[in-house]
Amino acid sequence: MIHRIKSLLLKPGRNKWFFGSAVLFIIGFFVIPVCRFDNPCSTVITDSDGVLLGARVANDGQWRFSAADSVPVKIAMATIAFEDRYFYDHPGINPVSLARAFYWNIRKGKVISGGSTLSMQTVRLFRNGKPRTVLEKQIEIIMTLRLELARSKREILSLYTAHAPYGGNVVGIEAASWRYFGTGSSQLSWAEASLLAVLPNAPSLMHPGRNREALLYKRNRLLQKLFELGWIDHTMLITSLAEKIPDKPNPLPALAPHMLSRIWKAYPGSMIRTTIDRNLQSSVFHIIETHHNRHKFNEIHNAAGIVLEVETGNILAYIGNCGYPSEKQHGNDVDIIQSLRSTGSLLKPLLYSAMMDDGKLLPGSLIADIPINMAGFSPQNFNGDFGGAVAASSALSRSLNVPAVQLLKQYGVDRFHHLIRSLGMKTVDKPASWYGLSLILGGAEGTLEEMTNVYASLSRVLKHYGQSGNYLTNDYREACYTQNTGYVIQDTVAQPEIFNASSIWYTYQSMIEVNRPDEETGWQYFGSSRKIAWKTGTSFGYRDGWAIGTSSEYVVGVWIGNADGEGRPGLTGVALAAPVMFEIFGILPVSDWFAPPQNEMMPAIVCHRSGYLAGPFCDERDSMNIPLAGLKSSVCPFHKLIHLTSDGQNRVTGNCYPVDSMIHKSWFVLPPV
Repeated sequence: MIHRIKSLLLKPGRNKWFFGSAVLFIIGFFVIPVCRFDNPCSTVITDSDGVLLGARVANDGQWRFSAADSVPVKIAMATIAFEDRYFYDHPGINPVSLARAFYWNIRKGKVISGGSTLSMQTVRLFRNGKPRTVLEKQIEIIMTLRLELARSKREILSLYTAHAPYGGNVVGIEAASWRYFGTGSSQLSWAEASLLAVLPNAPSLMHPGRNREALLYKRNRLLQKLFELGWIDHTMLITSLAEKIPDKPNPLPALAPHMLSRIWKAYPGSMIRTTIDRNLQSSVFHIIETHHNRHKFNEIHNAAGIVLEVETGNILAYIGNCGYPSEKQHGNDVDIIQSLRSTGSLLKPLLYSAMMDDGKLLPGSLIADIPINMAGFSPQNFNGDFGGAVAASSALSRSLNVPAVQLLKQYGVDRFHHLIRSLGMKTVDKPASWYGLSLILGGAEGTLEEMTNVYASLSRVLKHYGQSGNYLTNDYREACYTQNTGYVIQDTVAQPEIFNASSIWYTYQSMIEVNRPDEETGWQYFGSSRKIAWKTGTSFGYRDGWAIGTSSEYVVGVWIGNADGEGRPGLTGVALAAPVMFEIFGILPVSDWFAPPQNEMMPAIVCHRSGYLAGPFCDERDSMNIPLAGLKSSVCPFHKLIHLTSDGQNRVTGNCYPVDSMIHKSWFVLPPV
């Protein structure tokens, strides 16, 4: 037999053909490229557990997800049983299958079978529909051998299932799984996996929306084959045969459409695992939509909400706007979370913390709340009234404008501008002189994400200091919405990066006292209630309503208004945004309040009436803890020693009345204004 083969090969002319073919094969092996799919992919986002949140169709109009590292077991077994039972046993080419295909093609006089393995079909998918000729088959064989050398069987199977057609404009197993069954490929049943396994064989005919009898027949025949191979038992076979096939493709989930648009711009064609909590996202969306349906009758058409986790900085819920980006009638396509809006009063707590850090303010220090005019700038309180002299904590909890302007003038606009930039407010990008004193009253613009993240950073500092008595590096950082980056272990440092923990603590204590909306009245009397430090903001002209609140574990930010900036009567943070914020907190786990930063507090004697450090003439004094920096604050400027006549009726001096007859008393005297 060997001598006969040699004689055939060495006949004149045949040996030249044989060696010529071998040379061409070797050259082709190194010249013909390895399969590297570069088809555009859909932009896909999942929640923190990898469950699909939404997707955007690829640039070529196909639903094609990125190839996974591995194929789920049921999909792999069903595909191998249907397409290539000996997939793991051959080097990419099955000679028996090729010989059988060659025999039947010659016998029928036309190509009816290609004898292709899964590896060869993967190559054919890469070559995108080249004609089925002998030359093309030889090229496919060479490319298949090269593919087998370059890739593992697991990788080849993954490439095939990621690029096989599954009917219509659905390409790849993951897109097909979600389109036809509304779940990921790893969650499919045997019947569902078998149905998808037979689809690439004739995707134009075997579409779940038509040819249902033929499709059901092919699926059931594959299930029977899986049983005969011993890959499923009889009970599973009967159960699977009873499952119905889908009527038509389903729409993909759209739980975070504005997050999807954001990622599409930043990472087009990628599959990104976000930090979103799917269940929380759905609940927050429902809450915001419910309130939006009430407000739209007042021509208030937009709302947004965000939930951050304090420890990690991860965004757990991201509602960029009401409705979906495709609904553009009222600006629903605008992602408010990233949009610049007037900050209203949201910066006031930062100024109060800064003043306490400087030792220029104690929580109970009296501040003037009187009419002022500074070079034509005459700020007004929201209610139009003036309190005369109010405690700093009360001025903050009541969000009084005039005291805030007075404090900003004292602290310095340039310093405060630098401070808020350091906190991550990159949108405040104009010089301090451009904003002036209006900076503290909404003269600057920020985004909902920025503002919420500022409070998350403050809470992170306070939380960490309360746990360890130390500051950690990088506590002030940007919020994270993808799992490509995230929380890392930090080093401890002796000094705070920006704010002392004690200043944040006392600021939050004032923010707890803010009067809550009517439905939250009496919250402090219920044992199940939680402490929330919160602040609202309302921009000039009733254009923006803000509410941001923090617990020790979460920060919630809400914005309500119109994307086009149209103001509406009654559009205030406390009336519209705060109820939404508290309702969102109501679905979050209850957490303990921050531990007080005792290491940064010192007992001190303060004046009962002025809130300043007690001076020599303060007759009513309180002992209380204050920030360490407060020890260098001023003593009470209002208590003075007054000299009276012996009957106490008239004020006198030594020039007009005998000193030894005077009565000396301490009086509380406010400035004449």
